[in-house]
Amino acid sequence: MVSQRARHGRHRRDRQQAGGDQRDEHRDRSGAWAHDVLLSGRRSLCRSHLQTRAAPGRLHRKAAPGGPAASPGGDRRWERRVGARRGSGTYDAASISKGVTMRRLRFRPWCNLLLFILPLVAVGPAARVLAAAPENRAATDVQPAPGGSGFDVAAATAAYLAKVPLEQRQRSDAYFEGGYWLILWDFLGGAAVIWFLLASRWSAAMRDRAERLTRLKSLQAALYWAQFILVQSVLLSPLAVYEDYFREHTYHLSTQTFGLWLKDQVTILAVNVVLGAILFPILYGVLRRVRSWWLWGALVATVFVMFVQLIAPVFLFPLLNRYTRLEDESIRGPILSLARANGISAADVYVFDASRQTTRVSANVSGFLGTQRISLNDNMLKRCSLPEIEAAMGHEMGHFILHHPYEGSALTGMVIVAGLAFLRRSFDGVLRRFGSRWRVSGVGDLAGLPLLLLLFSVYLFALTPVTNSFTRTLEAEADLFGLNAAGQPDGAAEVALKLGEYRKLDPGPLEEIIFFDHPSGRSRIFTAMRWKAEQLNRAERRASSAR
Repeated sequence: MVSQRARHGRHRRDRQQAGGDQRDEHRDRSGAWAHDVLLSGRRSLCRSHLQTRAAPGRLHRKAAPGGPAASPGGDRRWERRVGARRGSGTYDAASISKGVTMRRLRFRPWCNLLLFILPLVAVGPAARVLAAAPENRAATDVQPAPGGSGFDVAAATAAYLAKVPLEQRQRSDAYFEGGYWLILWDFLGGAAVIWFLLASRWSAAMRDRAERLTRLKSLQAALYWAQFILVQSVLLSPLAVYEDYFREHTYHLSTQTFGLWLKDQVTILAVNVVLGAILFPILYGVLRRVRSWWLWGALVATVFVMFVQLIAPVFLFPLLNRYTRLEDESIRGPILSLARANGISAADVYVFDASRQTTRVSANVSGFLGTQRISLNDNMLKRCSLPEIEAAMGHEMGHFILHHPYEGSALTGMVIVAGLAFLRRSFDGVLRRFGSRWRVSGVGDLAGLPLLLLLFSVYLFALTPVTNSFTRTLEAEADLFGLNAAGQPDGAAEVALKLGEYRKLDPGPLEEIIFFDHPSGRSRIFTAMRWKAEQLNRAERRASSAR
């Protein structure tokens, strides 16, 4: 009997030890899943393992997602479609028990969002901007420039700002501060439209219509996108009319009649339809066939963004404006001389007729891989002096010489990779809760595109201060390049005042970090006056050494 009890005891200890080894192995796998997925892209933790971590023993793999039980009264087409998607790796909303499991999963998308935003904030460009403290208002309260020149940087900055009448300053501040709210309303309006399309099953109906019209998956994706963008544009049109037409006229920034404005909006919509019809068939081909779809999808999206940047100067911009060769040699010559001095091989300068749309001044050096184009709008020709034009063109050439388009593409790629990784973690959680109600079966289902766009817009909305800080840093670098290239600090200050007609000239430091994707007018004028002071100091030192 003792021998038998001893054997039973040994068996029990062996089973406990084996169970402990299995639990240790489970913890090792769950701790290393991110490393395996992000680095190799070939292995990923199965969805059942992730859900077991949330609620052990609560998950049961279904042969097919959705189904009659999940959608009482659903039509037979839905049953056939779900049956045809067996083995796709998706799960039915009914396969997870309610209660604690769903309460834990409810806030997972927002927690996942923080996982991807915090590292970008920690290592991203925001640190560079915070380190550049001289750009805020407090930094302009400095002592006169050393070296005996007597040039007071702070006083010169204040003198330029004082040139703006109080009424004009209040109007531009109100316009720009109202834009803070429009960021929120644009996000909420877009989110509401997307939620309506999903909850009303319009998205599923648009998918069904595309599938009835053709059996080709690529054409189905293009047809679905065309329907989606048209419906979304119509539903958001009241906000667009207020924001882009009535508000612009209220602040005297638009010169368009409603008919011309509507024509431009239709042109932009048509371009979006065509570009989306190119992108989404490729993207959904990746989503349906590749396990690590988020990584390869990010690559496809990044390459597509670079492709649009490549063709935009030659094929897209002329759709909205007429480009003509600048004939005035007194302006054309200095611009081309400035370009040659900085290694830009441009044969001509172009003018586009922005005055038919707006009162704003602008210029750009755009394109790459042989599509470079130096251009400025006719408002700048009418309203700016030659020193101002040279200062603006020096800034734009700075973007080109400093490879800012490539840096921007690199940032875009990183943002897209992190965003699609966020989608990978959050999409399934939302789909388990609402998928059968919306008739969306998985990430490869076209009807789920609005949900993908909604989650990605949440991610981009939360990331706005980071992307603004990155862009603002590039703009500050281009400002310094333009000052050194053109040598027109007073011209740069005058241009900053003209841009201040629709940008707040003197924001607070935190306000500038969060909402500004360009340096404020005060920051730019201070930078120009500081550069001017140092040039005066250098000239004085050279004169002293010559004596």
